[in-house]
Amino acid sequence: MPRIMAIDYGGKRTGIAVTDPFQIIATGLTTIPSKELIPFLKKYMATEEVERIIIGEPKNWDDTDTHATPLVAAAVKEIQKNFPLIPLEKVDERYTSVMAKQTMLQSGLKKKARRNKALVDEIAATILLQEWLGRIM
Repeated sequence: MPRIMAIDYGGKRTGIAVTDPFQIIATGLTTIPSKELIPFLKKYMATEEVERIIIGEPKNWDDTDTHATPLVAAAVKEIQKNFPLIPLEKVDERYTSVMAKQTMLQSGLKKKARRNKALVDEIAATILLQEWLGRIM
């Protein structure tokens, strides 16, 4: 069964999470430099089947765009250009980074580990995907 992938795209780093083959559990996959997203996806999809991609869409409280919204829009275009047969869905990513930091704190990670922004991005992608799975189940 193919996986579902979540992308938490940022100006510098991109967190990536995937489901298990049965599409039940979201797991953090990695964090990569954002400029390496398309090559990473090509390599990953050469060995794993991905049924759908969800990507976090940054919005302010009042639904206006953030400084990162245009960056995500450009990434969406690149993903759709390179993987036209894979459905891509934008989902609200408000608070995923805050939730990721809270998760790290609650799990007992030491302060130094909680400062690891790459880990925050990967956990944020995982939360994004797990919430999406919860809505469709």
